[in-house]
Amino acid sequence: MFLPPMLPEKRENPFDDERYIFEPKIDGHRLLLSMEKGIVQLFTRHNNDITRLYPELHYVPIEDNSDVVLDGEVACLDPDNGTVDFELVMDRFKLKKPMSIQEAVISHPVHFFVFDILRYKGEDLRERPLIERKMLLEQVLSANNSMSPLMSVESAGVSLFEAIQQKQLEGMVAKEKTSEYSGRRDRNWLTVINYTYAEVQIVGYRKNQFGWLLRHRNRTVGILELAVPSSHKKAFYGVSKGLVTGEDQNFVYVEPSIKAMVRSRNWTREGMLRSPEFVDFVI
Repeated sequence: MFLPPMLPEKRENPFDDERYIFEPKIDGHRLLLSMEKGIVQLFTRHNNDITRLYPELHYVPIEDNSDVVLDGEVACLDPDNGTVDFELVMDRFKLKKPMSIQEAVISHPVHFFVFDILRYKGEDLRERPLIERKMLLEQVLSANNSMSPLMSVESAGVSLFEAIQQKQLEGMVAKEKTSEYSGRRDRNWLTVINYTYAEVQIVGYRKNQFGWLLRHRNRTVGILELAVPSSHKKAFYGVSKGLVTGEDQNFVYVEPSIKAMVRSRNWTREGMLRSPEFVDFVI
């Protein structure tokens, strides 16, 4: 059974508030787990059935195999340091062959961090307050090697975010204790991203669609597409006309004299910025 997921709005800064609970934002992908009569189905947030991808999640540690729908984030942990590794779970997500999937269960197992319970024993829980759903989740779901309830704290969002920064996690989600599960993007849930900042050079731009080619420490690190105001785009193209050094089928290249501050979710293993966003030009 697929139920539409509730999605958070973005907020720039962490905060303290006794009306909220705060959770670490796990750097994986959203997963809804449904179990009916002992049969497990796994869905992405877009209602794609991916049950076969994660065999290790087919056993749900709930007493009597009760019918249930759980919401959370599935992730992989780096075997060397125990940190959440987004690229590892994306590698798992892309696997197609049954043998490759079975091998990955051993080499790169996933973990399902469960943060909500939407149905239990035939009852729809989505209109119950979040704090009640959380209490029920802790009561009925035991932890095992493949899934566990996600930790949360009440009121102290700033302290949790500082700990998240120290551990270099993705961010934090703040949720109103009284919030119902709306199944859509909702301001009762707020996400605060732990961004990585970098000063880069703009060394080119796409011909057919917007995108600035970025360089950092003498190597290409990605394409900037997000959060650039129209006034800044106009200013860049006005200046860049006099800086062109060449072009190919896809890009016009310019001298590396225009610098910008960008923020991203982190760096990939290949040294690329992940989803960079424009902050400002560096003068």
